[in-house]
Amino acid sequence: MPRLAAAAVARQAGAALRRGALGGLRPLSSLQPSHAASSEEVLVEGKASARAAVLNRPGYLNALTTNMGARLNKFYESWEDNPDIGFVMMKGSGRAFCAGGDVVRMREFVSEGKTEEYQDFFKTLYSFIYFLGTYLKPHVAILDGVTMGGGGGVSIPGTFRIATDRTVFATPEVHIGFHPDAAASFYLSHLTGHVGEYLALTGEKLDGADMIALGLATHYSMSEHLDLVDERLAKLVTDDPSVIDSSLAQYGDMVYADKKSIVHRMEVIDKCFSHDTVEEIVDALESEAARLDEEWCTLALKRLKEASPLALKVSLRSIREGRYQTLDECLVCEYRMSMNAISKQFSHEFCEGVRARLVEKDLAPKWDPPALEYVTKDMVDAYFAPLGEFDAELKLPTETREAFV
Repeated sequence: MPRLAAAAVARQAGAALRRGALGGLRPLSSLQPSHAASSEEVLVEGKASARAAVLNRPGYLNALTTNMGARLNKFYESWEDNPDIGFVMMKGSGRAFCAGGDVVRMREFVSEGKTEEYQDFFKTLYSFIYFLGTYLKPHVAILDGVTMGGGGGVSIPGTFRIATDRTVFATPEVHIGFHPDAAASFYLSHLTGHVGEYLALTGEKLDGADMIALGLATHYSMSEHLDLVDERLAKLVTDDPSVIDSSLAQYGDMVYADKKSIVHRMEVIDKCFSHDTVEEIVDALESEAARLDEEWCTLALKRLKEASPLALKVSLRSIREGRYQTLDECLVCEYRMSMNAISKQFSHEFCEGVRARLVEKDLAPKWDPPALEYVTKDMVDAYFAPLGEFDAELKLPTETREAFV
């Protein structure tokens, strides 16, 4: 991840030089009043030479909708073209940054056969993530609170991510019969060792300190100090990533991994999650759990056994293939997987997982197939199969916007 972040800074710094760096920026008032999008699901704050998009569905932990994705695309496109704006920010309302996509609504679309609605959602969200990952201006995401699933997708491909003491990060999709998406196959697969497989298959939660340790976040701030960080950013008139980086470092906080940190588990994680199959991973983890008698290992094993067996095998392949793909290739593949996942053949897994976790909340999903040994190679292959003639593949503007290599 540090290598990717450096590439982003270099690309954006180059763009700033091509535009004449600070020469084209004119200060606005220090802080203009917020104004709401038509649905008020995305608010906008205006700062000296920046704009901030505020995800505003606090009652739903700022879960993303198609409308929110469309508004973000529209705002970010206009801000990139505006010479008065040097950098862009994103934050969330309430106790979350973003809990991911609104999967309860998505389940309703699938159950009601509203094909166009769920296609539009994934196309809109993935297109925004690609736009963010190729953005020509520095981007600062403030990950204060719950940051899960799609919340990582709309932040991690950007330049800077501020984690806090309230940050809770996870990619828990396998527990709703789905796969880590929204660019997760890209950024998880590029983490050190096999921690990407561990996070994808267990849905393990990370705190802000662990996000810093793994490179998922670039800066850290105590939540109570965010007003000071925000005040400093509000006064910046720049489009230089190094200036923003210095300001975030100066007004942020230091954080160190404690004894429960993931950094102390890396050797065992690599040992277990480097195996070729989910079955081998489970066997290795069972051996380590018996040998170590440590809570995290037992919990990881429990979470593996609670997840959809089909989703586990699909997700492992996705992370392994993502390691050799660019951002756009990962998003195109994830879109194909997502469309296949909610097809008639496989939609039971997603609908059942969301029902058990988020609707009826009985935490007792009836997976189909019910165990790993019943998941065939053909089933997994079907997730990655090209879409049919009536379902167009995801098209991204790769000729005009360069993706990560």
